[in-house]
Amino acid sequence: MTKQFFLAALAATLTTLPVAAQQDPKAAKILDAVSAKYTALQSFQASFTQTLENPAAKLKQNITGDVLVSGQKYHLTASGQEVINDGKTTWTYLKNENEVNVSESDPTNQDMSPTQMYSMYKKGYKYQLLKPVKEGGATYDQIELTPENKANDVFKVQLLVSQADKSVRSVKTFKKNGTRTTFMLKNFKANVPVTATTFAFDKAAHKGVKVVDLR
Repeated sequence: MTKQFFLAALAATLTTLPVAAQQDPKAAKILDAVSAKYTALQSFQASFTQTLENPAAKLKQNITGDVLVSGQKYHLTASGQEVINDGKTTWTYLKNENEVNVSESDPTNQDMSPTQMYSMYKKGYKYQLLKPVKEGGATYDQIELTPENKANDVFKVQLLVSQADKSVRSVKTFKKNGTRTTFMLKNFKANVPVTATTFAFDKAAHKGVKVVDLR
């Protein structure tokens, strides 16, 4: 299992998914509160843990990393890789190879944008409120989303949302091939300082870097 796969899975977990009818109004109220919370932020930073499991394949792997998000821009670091997106261009830097792949940012590509965690429910999914979950002395609302498109590889997504402040605790996706991916946020910081260079790859800072332009 490559590290590149993990980053793709992470991005898919966080991205906007393809308005749904007959939604659970209680779940909708919570999700709207979550969306309002994150939309009001100028930026946010968090560390994360991602667990990929497939019992049939006897697979269980973990990665940890950090992500900084501002609007449609993000800077993600995990396991010797960086993914930087300024809203137009995506740079994927592989530290061990000292190589950066450059591609156009595609907001419709589910594998490329970890910026829409708080609005993923708005398109392509029906949702319902399940029983609350208690972890570490805190209580979380559990919301299950199911895709309207039955051809979707993901057949279910479960969100845990803090009852106290409407922050997202975790996102868990279930795929038809048996793979389960759990993405958990921690050390959340709101409105952290960002500059124009935060969301751009600095070639000069990576001496001898090989640039692979895929545009």
